[in-house]
Amino acid sequence: MLTWVDGELLDEADAKVSAFDHGLTVGDGVFETVKVVGGVPFALGRHLARLGRSAAGLGLPAPDESTVTKACAAVAAQAGQGMYRLRITYTGGFGPLGSQRGDAGPTLVVAMAAAAPMPPVTTVAVVPWPRNERGALAGLKTTSYAENVVALARAAQVGATEAICADTRGRLCEGTGSNVFVVVDGQVLTPPTSTGCLAGVTRDLVLEWTDAEEAELDLEVLDRAEEIFLTSTTRDVQAVSAVDWGSRRRELAAPGPVTARLATVFAERSAADPEP
Repeated sequence: MLTWVDGELLDEADAKVSAFDHGLTVGDGVFETVKVVGGVPFALGRHLARLGRSAAGLGLPAPDESTVTKACAAVAAQAGQGMYRLRITYTGGFGPLGSQRGDAGPTLVVAMAAAAPMPPVTTVAVVPWPRNERGALAGLKTTSYAENVVALARAAQVGATEAICADTRGRLCEGTGSNVFVVVDGQVLTPPTSTGCLAGVTRDLVLEWTDAEEAELDLEVLDRAEEIFLTSTTRDVQAVSAVDWGSRRRELAAPGPVTARLATVFAERSAADPEP
């Protein structure tokens, strides 16, 4: 499958960036993952808007939206039937071997690979490392993902597919690549972005399309919530059947009725409009 690298569509073997690219040497870059179904990207406009906000947060030049859109269309055109994961990566470009940026300009890579749909139910693990809601990268979708790699590896050790973390104040925050929703006394709640969580595209659509609301929640809400579910580009709305705390484990009947209802709403609305 061909990959777009700085204006060219290249075979995988030729799709390369410099060893001095700032995205590689110091993680100076932003990215988006877009779901492609039947060759059509979902919510591409929202993803490109967030790419621009993340780039601005890092002080990178604004991505040229027409160029990124053209690149995405060229790569997505190769998709067959089924689901694909399209990845847009935008970095600081060629630079010195340190934190200071060079002046060569950004690097843009758009790649795609087939992706299997996620199962409707999964398990999560609570990890001890907090999100820093006051950090320079809070709320930005950057390529500095090493913390997530470590957290997800911890979750995998107990058979979970996602790791859940709090912020520095002990409030429920997010997963490594997902947002978290809970049902408490029949209300559907999710942490606000003030906790440092990413404003996920799927999260925002669930808030717009359903009766879900933002609320500050302590991490222990995972012990008392009637239902828990995750949202993300590749998970859509995914019910949680167990929460592993390391020293204890809580099982839930999943999907619960509220989660099932919201999953149906999301599936129907997203199928009806690929650019909500």
